[in-house]
Amino acid sequence: MPTATQPAIVHYALRPHAVELREVPVPEVREGEVLLQVGGVSVCGSDIHQSHNTHSWPVNVPVVLGHEFGGTIAHAGPGVRGFREGDRVVSETAAQICGECMMCRTGSYNLCQARLGFGYGLDGAMARWVRVPARCLHHIPDSLPFEIACLAEPHAVAFQAMCVNSAIRPGDAVVVLGPGPIGLLCTRMAALSGAMPLIVTGVAGDAPRLETARALGATHTVDVQTDDLAEVVRDLTRGGADLVCDATGASQPLEDAIRITRPGGQVTKVGWSPEPFQIDMNPVVHRNIRIQGSFSHNYPVWERVIHLLDRGVTLPERIVGMRVPLEGWREAFEAMSERNVIKSVLLPGSD
Repeated sequence: MPTATQPAIVHYALRPHAVELREVPVPEVREGEVLLQVGGVSVCGSDIHQSHNTHSWPVNVPVVLGHEFGGTIAHAGPGVRGFREGDRVVSETAAQICGECMMCRTGSYNLCQARLGFGYGLDGAMARWVRVPARCLHHIPDSLPFEIACLAEPHAVAFQAMCVNSAIRPGDAVVVLGPGPIGLLCTRMAALSGAMPLIVTGVAGDAPRLETARALGATHTVDVQTDDLAEVVRDLTRGGADLVCDATGASQPLEDAIRITRPGGQVTKVGWSPEPFQIDMNPVVHRNIRIQGSFSHNYPVWERVIHLLDRGVTLPERIVGMRVPLEGWREAFEAMSERNVIKSVLLPGSD
């Protein structure tokens, strides 16, 4: 069993750069919970936003960061069924739900209004040990290393956006706005679903990421600072995109998404936008465009993405650019913030 304290990456105040490595108590498990020895935790763009105090969601500071993780069960609390010590698992992010509302009772607990997630609402997994409700867990095979398994969460976000909340048929024209980690994983899900053409957009500084987009299945990439996106879409499609996925971290691209969507098409917004933005919604009406938000994920989505990850068909190694011990967290955060890597992974058990 672990010692009384452990190192953890703590977001301790609502101001820029209020994140540091601290010693915190190892949590004690309660009814229905397990203590997980963290094997791998990947850095999310939301972790970067919280470290810069540019997030647009409430954060209960102080809080241990990290919501994309997997590990080995060190201790199972009372009432835990289906899991035992030594099991290799990954965890969903809905650390707290009410369990009683319509969303919870119908399996859409990701939309529970009482939901709190790891890393902002409750302590997350950028630590050696994390307390997790057993209902959040999924078994993973021995063949899936934790440095890849921890990517199950962003995979689940992308699967939910492109394969649950969007409809893609083989031959559909799909545009993905933004080549961040989620945008790239949405690209891969669209490619696996048969999108053709599959267009991914970025800016000049995104050149390496746009190369990765092509490796993941994009047929075309567009630098929106130099190319006319609407013209490219007109040339490659029959009257506009069937689906546009807005995976940017800004509000203005939603207007671009509506402009390039065909009549009767769909826009799915998965990227968080911190700033408000005025937009003309009349084209949505007279062109009969469906705008769909996509948030989080649920149990069957996780089972699907674990299956895909284990078989390597999502090409996860293409987006992991850095693997460091927990003590290297600052380097990992900076590498992502400065866009030197697509995804950093922390390995708390390594030295």
